[in-house]
Amino acid sequence: MLLEHAEYADLADLAAHREACWHGQREYVLARSALHRRAWGGRAPPARLAALAELPLIDKEALRASQREHPPFGDYLAAPPERIARVHRTSGTTGTAMNLALSAADAHQTAVVGARAQSAAGLGPGHRVVHCLNYRLWMGGYTDHATLEATGAAVVPFGVGESSLLIRTIRELGVTAISCTPSYPAVLERTIVEHFPGLRPHDLGLKLGLFGGEPGLDDPAFRVRLAATWGFAPRNANYGVSDVFCNFAGQTEQDDDLHFMALDVLHPELIEPASGDVLPWREGERGELVLTHVSRECQPLVRFRTGDVIVLTGLGRAACGRTAPRFRVVGRSDDMVVVRGINAFPAQVAAVLTREKALSGEYRIVLDGPPPYDALPVEAELAEGLQADAGLAETVSAAIKRALGLTATVRLLPFGALPRTEGKTRRLIRKERS
Repeated sequence: MLLEHAEYADLADLAAHREACWHGQREYVLARSALHRRAWGGRAPPARLAALAELPLIDKEALRASQREHPPFGDYLAAPPERIARVHRTSGTTGTAMNLALSAADAHQTAVVGARAQSAAGLGPGHRVVHCLNYRLWMGGYTDHATLEATGAAVVPFGVGESSLLIRTIRELGVTAISCTPSYPAVLERTIVEHFPGLRPHDLGLKLGLFGGEPGLDDPAFRVRLAATWGFAPRNANYGVSDVFCNFAGQTEQDDDLHFMALDVLHPELIEPASGDVLPWREGERGELVLTHVSRECQPLVRFRTGDVIVLTGLGRAACGRTAPRFRVVGRSDDMVVVRGINAFPAQVAAVLTREKALSGEYRIVLDGPPPYDALPVEAELAEGLQADAGLAETVSAAIKRALGLTATVRLLPFGALPRTEGKTRRLIRKERS
């Protein structure tokens, strides 16, 4: 059940609201979700959210197994099939694609919560936003479209592909904002160079860049580079976990940290990724984010491991007046690479590379075989028009060593050697040795 202006509400009031919602949700899940009943051994879930740690964690593999054995939506589909109003499929970036079902109420909640994040980023009435995510089955397409509309902005449903047409559309319709992945502007920059002589990205007149679906926007150097090239304010306005909520956090006009905008309908926890032990919900704490629906009809989840490792950066009232907890995403637990006992995430590597002006910012980490790893193999692309200096690879390797404390072997590639994608870009590639 949504609470009006929840992102500004008193935290004690929000906690009481979640408890009231949980009272009904726990009975609903127990009665209707066979997956959870199995996980709980048939026992009833605790009456209070503070005791959720008594229950086992649910992970992505449990959902995959459920959908394999009970297609297409798994036996955690709690609503009758006729209640399904919308169907999506995940991108499958981290494994098998999942089928997602939303009731009309679920879809409404998703739009309202997502609109809180997009509005906080600066989108609203008077803006004309072009939405450039996949409109086929991915939730980032149509569902994010509904979220953008819920801010009061006019939405141009463009989707992916035909980048030249997109540039013309932005110019002809007077588009003021773009919604896409962080890697997509690089595709558009190449399109402008190749097909629009004399035009610069800055000339398009975009005021807002609203990004999601990939990491990178937490890095100040990357945002500075985008702002300088395009002239818009770049914001991570679309952080979500598709199995739970398409978009429930984003950066605001006053703060670069993500604001958790869904405390009325989602209950968050932090756990230690390796052990699953619950960590304190306090500023400075780092752990894997675990989420529980307190109001969901079709596919409710209780204690779901998101796989995202975050750091809580603020729990008081923010400069913008919101009480929404602030956090930063360190990386995904399944993307973590251990190099001689040191944990590293692709996003941390990206933060180092974007500070080097001789590089384009495009990179990938290619792991040729299973661990252990003595060094992190990084392929980094040179900036356009530049040739590698004799010592550049060593300079970049040294910068990674200073920032992350680990050894990296850096291979420099010419500009354009790495693929630019309109969807999610894979930065970590694990190769299996034959």
